[in-house]
Amino acid sequence: MTQRKVIIIGAAGRDFHNFNTFYRDNAAYQVVAFTAAQIPDIAGRKYPASLAGSLYPDGIPIFEQSELEKLIKDFDVDECVFAYSDVPYEAVMNISAQVNAAGADFMLMGYKNTQIKSTKPVISVCATRTGCGKSQTSRRIVEILMAHGLKVIAVRHPMPYGDLEAQKVQRFATIEDLTKHKCTIEEMEEYEPHVTRGNVIYAGVDYEAILRAAEEDLNGCDVILWDGGNNDFSFYTPDLMITVVDPHRPGHELSYYPGEVTLRVADVAVMNKIDSADFEGIQTVRSNIAKVNPNAVVVDAASTLTVENPEMIKGKRVLVVEDGPTLTHGEMKIGAGVVAARRFGAAEIIDPRPYAVGKLKETFAIYPNIGNLLPAMGYGEQQMKDLAETIDRVDCDAVIIATPIDLKRVINISKPSVKVDYSLQEIGRPDMEDILKDFIAKIK
Repeated sequence: MTQRKVIIIGAAGRDFHNFNTFYRDNAAYQVVAFTAAQIPDIAGRKYPASLAGSLYPDGIPIFEQSELEKLIKDFDVDECVFAYSDVPYEAVMNISAQVNAAGADFMLMGYKNTQIKSTKPVISVCATRTGCGKSQTSRRIVEILMAHGLKVIAVRHPMPYGDLEAQKVQRFATIEDLTKHKCTIEEMEEYEPHVTRGNVIYAGVDYEAILRAAEEDLNGCDVILWDGGNNDFSFYTPDLMITVVDPHRPGHELSYYPGEVTLRVADVAVMNKIDSADFEGIQTVRSNIAKVNPNAVVVDAASTLTVENPEMIKGKRVLVVEDGPTLTHGEMKIGAGVVAARRFGAAEIIDPRPYAVGKLKETFAIYPNIGNLLPAMGYGEQQMKDLAETIDRVDCDAVIIATPIDLKRVINISKPSVKVDYSLQEIGRPDMEDILKDFIAKIK
């Protein structure tokens, strides 16, 4: 039997999962390389032999995606599997054209060959874009389940940006665990809100091993909550599938991969941010939900803000710091920090770009449409240093911190600052209690 040679096109997440679930022990294929995009400093490493299995005693090299066409020819590749998320359809098909022009087949894997079945009930929370409000929706669900006496273990979509072997299975139950696992700002933003609410969250690289560990967690486990990332679909077979949509980016729910997949398979669509979106955008998204998934239950919701010391915003020249991925590949222009600045009467939102240094300057070059917001990039120590220096250099009266964690805990911010928190608030019925009532009844 002739092996088919494969390159998996990824970003240190779905790519590794597709390999682990379909290719790792499959002798009909030889994965010759991964490519990396979206996330800095992934290329140049290897997917280690300890995770790659017996067919790959030397591990698998990871290259920059820019080398894709050359790699196809050098390795005589038969097929390329596209395996990262939050990508416009035009970009996906552009990559497909590169692959086909180099002589290889182009492939997108669905959930049949990649989803893992749990022994516990699973709720999956996904979204049509990065920054829709998926994490706050997940937190709302956890709070309801815990109020009903259920033990919830959250599992987060992968963000393995460090030592892949050490990150095979990670468990976070305390703030100290974030330090223990050398978390980046991006990781802390996702894990910390869970542990501060009293539930355990897992993440890592090998999602079957993670699932089995979560099911047997020492704190007990009644429900697995899949807390999705970007706009990817669930790694686990859901018993209840919830997708969050964003009327600030109307139409994106039908034009980004694989966000449309998550909408089409949803049992529930949560229309978030209707308190700050315009009517036309809301109606466009509502119409698109009905078009592709008329059986989905729609929950209307607001992303409500809590602002400490709002008097520090009124009349001030402010720097707004928002979640990094939401601004970069999420392409979001209006986040919680902007909403807070407008609501509480900021005189001006200062453009940080003239003050950016180091890797943050590179980020603005790669994503020129970010505008006058500062992404809280912290994928590594140097990025965190550059973020702190950039904030220090900006000529402003105050800093609005609209990230899921308080940046002052992880970097030094000498300027006066205001923290903006946000949470999901359902408007009208059905609400999340209604949605979860039958699910809870079945497992109690």
